[in-house]
Amino acid sequence: MTIRRAVPDITTADPAVSSAFYQLLGFREEMNLGWVVNLVSPSNPTAQVILVTKDAAAPVNPDLSIEVEDVDAVYEAVRATDAEIVHPITDEEWGVRRFFVRDPDGKVVNVVGHR
Repeated sequence: MTIRRAVPDITTADPAVSSAFYQLLGFREEMNLGWVVNLVSPSNPTAQVILVTKDAAAPVNPDLSIEVEDVDAVYEAVRATDAEIVHPITDEEWGVRRFFVRDPDGKVVNVVGHR
């Protein structure tokens, strides 16, 4: 299984204010859907921060997003364990295929692949 990037997901009440703060640290907005903002380092595009108000398609906000090469293979590997699937594998309208799983400490991980 190949990991392409791992990104913290930060829940925020005001994505505009939070985005402005992280831009002061050198990030730039890569994507802004209103409820989710992806900020990227211009010099290292795998260094990212995701800001989330309320996930538009899932029951909870994730704590961490991990982009993988083959999301379906990871989903099947996770399903073969007793890990809790929080959000089933889904093709989202914004161009990703993803699922959420709860880690052993209760953190919600968004496992995602781009279509």
